[in-house]
Amino acid sequence: MSKVIDLKIPDIGGNDGIELVKWNKKPGDSFRAGDELCELVTDKAAFALEAPQQGKLVAIYIDEKAHPKVGELAARVEIAD
Repeated sequence: MSKVIDLKIPDIGGNDGIELVKWNKKPGDSFRAGDELCELVTDKAAFALEAPQQGKLVAIYIDEKAHPKVGELAARVEIAD
């Protein structure tokens, strides 16, 4: 059985100046735990939104080059229980 979970933009040191640079996966793509689903940057650092465990990307809610807020819904993934 699987479940769908939401992935949100993490709080990286209280920095609100985040840009979603690139999605490394597209809806329907499978991934493994730790895979980088997208690349994010701030004025001080680059980081990735990583997959929590093996699954499949169901939907993307933030476009590339967008400037999301901390806590904003980035993607929905399906993972095994």
